[in-house]
Amino acid sequence: MVVTFDTNAILSATLWDGSVAQKLLHDLIMQNVKIYSSLEILDEYQKVLKRDFDFSDEDVAEIMEKVLAFVTLVKLSMKVDVVKEDADDNIIIECALESNSKYIITYDPHLLKLKEYNGIQIIKPEIARAIF
Repeated sequence: MVVTFDTNAILSATLWDGSVAQKLLHDLIMQNVKIYSSLEILDEYQKVLKRDFDFSDEDVAEIMEKVLAFVTLVKLSMKVDVVKEDADDNIIIECALESNSKYIITYDPHLLKLKEYNGIQIIKPEIARAIF
């Protein structure tokens, strides 16, 4: 099984103890499910940590070390224009396509509205926990 986590799902999984996303992440790691990300997604993640949560550069580096322990990075080589309402969300689709993910795990309403793209199911962590 192969999944891509959206930035908001990574945030929830890494910042909020006991969150559904964190429980899902733990379950996926224990089941050796491949979790994919890209430099573009992790760049956005780091920006949000600094901007919205006021983490220092040192704190972000420490958090990134932990994240890099459970994600596999892919290089984005294709561009898509699927999410019209928020073009920044396209990097999530691109990562899922590059990694041949079966699922995108997200809380993003623009992505969730798609429900599916090119055979990739787009679901909330709550739904994913029922699957995994």
